[in-house]
Amino acid sequence: MNKQFLKTDTEWWRGASIYQIYPRSFFDVSGDGVGDLAGITAKMDYLNDLGIDAIWISPFFASPMKDFGYDISNYRSIDPIFGSMNDFEVMVAAAHAQGLKVIIDQVYSHTSDKHEWFQTSRQCRSNDKADWYVWADPLDDGSAPNNWLSIFGGSAWKWDSTRCQYYLHNFLDSQPDLNFHNPDVRQAQLDNLRFWLDKGVDGVRLDVVNFYYHDLQLRSNPAVTSDTHLMLNARADNPYTFQEHLYDIDRSENIEFLKQLRNVLNEYPGSTSIGEISSRHGLQRMAEYTQGDEHLHMAYTFELLSKNLDVEFIRNVIESGESIAADGWPCWAIGNHDVERFISRWGEADGLGRVAIALLFAMRGSLCFYQGDELCLPQAHIAEEDIQDPYGLHFWPMFSGRDGCRTPMVWDSEKPFAGFSHTSPWLPIPEAHLSLCVKKKQACVDSSLQLFRALTRLRRGSSALLYGAIRVVQSSGSVIVIERAHANDKLVIAINFSHETQVVTLPYPSLSIIDVPSLNGDLQRKQLTLEPMNAVYMAA
Repeated sequence: MNKQFLKTDTEWWRGASIYQIYPRSFFDVSGDGVGDLAGITAKMDYLNDLGIDAIWISPFFASPMKDFGYDISNYRSIDPIFGSMNDFEVMVAAAHAQGLKVIIDQVYSHTSDKHEWFQTSRQCRSNDKADWYVWADPLDDGSAPNNWLSIFGGSAWKWDSTRCQYYLHNFLDSQPDLNFHNPDVRQAQLDNLRFWLDKGVDGVRLDVVNFYYHDLQLRSNPAVTSDTHLMLNARADNPYTFQEHLYDIDRSENIEFLKQLRNVLNEYPGSTSIGEISSRHGLQRMAEYTQGDEHLHMAYTFELLSKNLDVEFIRNVIESGESIAADGWPCWAIGNHDVERFISRWGEADGLGRVAIALLFAMRGSLCFYQGDELCLPQAHIAEEDIQDPYGLHFWPMFSGRDGCRTPMVWDSEKPFAGFSHTSPWLPIPEAHLSLCVKKKQACVDSSLQLFRALTRLRRGSSALLYGAIRVVQSSGSVIVIERAHANDKLVIAINFSHETQVVTLPYPSLSIIDVPSLNGDLQRKQLTLEPMNAVYMAA
């Protein structure tokens, strides 16, 4: 780091542990098989006991649910399946009463095609919303304006027979892209931001924050070259990954809008922002979007959401991040609602959850955890007839979509539907999850849940972990040793990713192992013996 930060009440987000809630699958109070806002309120004690600083709630706004809430038809209305505005206000008050901050998703790049803005825009080319979306005439042969592709498959252009033009959609064709070159669009979204800040939220997670702008010339994207690094929230067999996305996303104009957004957030001291960056150039974008104090507070990329977990890859992520984005503020995650659960993504090896959680808590920046990460839930297998995700429906059978990480939380295996609901849930609960339920994990002293709780509390009390510098001390074979330091506080974390006991010599005159549930190693002078698939935190 180029500078050291002293944490204040307005900078609570630095080093914070943030827990993502996918409300459809968290806890169902209403009894319709879908989780709701009242369900979050009902589980507030559990959330507080995790030791986290904040909850981030995926979209709960009015929506036709073609993409399960990421297709918004009204930014200021609660969808009835999640409850009412009163339910939201009660939930926020309950969180604040326990000292938890509330972060909500904001999807600014696109709306549902049912949004009144789009319904007006498509009527003609001269009304007051005519230029609020990205419209373009066909080529002379009637085909789409260029070669841009949708992440969800096929062309990113959809013909509209009412307006007799194509409109842009980076995702489903029912999710038309807004035209951020129009200042009225930008102002409308900033007004929506103020609406929720006035409701008491403490921050926003910005969906696909690098997707806001497009090239006004509508130039076609070039093909990916063989040496281009792939780091996108898309499968390698998806044609979307065959293009270098120079003109449809990652546009430089984005920076100015992020400044405008930050100015609004600055009107609400203590509020924060997290940007989701899906790009081949994720670390570079993170650096650009979080540098200084004019842009986003923090951003996350997909490095630790990939299928890699070898020591050299981890070392490269840490060192590249520090080299590229040393003045920025990352937010690291190993799971979310869009990717395969980390236990399955990284091989389901015995002890994998222990080392993955130990690694994440060692990273510099803020941390995002996805509901069920603390239980080390594996990816659920979803039968073809149960698939809900439009992404999976399009790419079946090679890819079954994102439903496997979105199945309901398992609270109590002795209750119907694992205590999630009194009725059959919107997605089936896998049998393999029952033995990993909250009730059983709470009763086990060395479970992943107890490890999670211990590390959130350790992190809260350590300035080194919250906002200290990070460096890889050594990495050889299957062991990585990481140092975190701030002022007089220094911690050393050693992680063994192999299934064999490893012995490493540490370059420190004096270290002491911190007692953390399920983490085991033996330190004799400078010789550290690490048990298989295990880790230790040490005070220097």
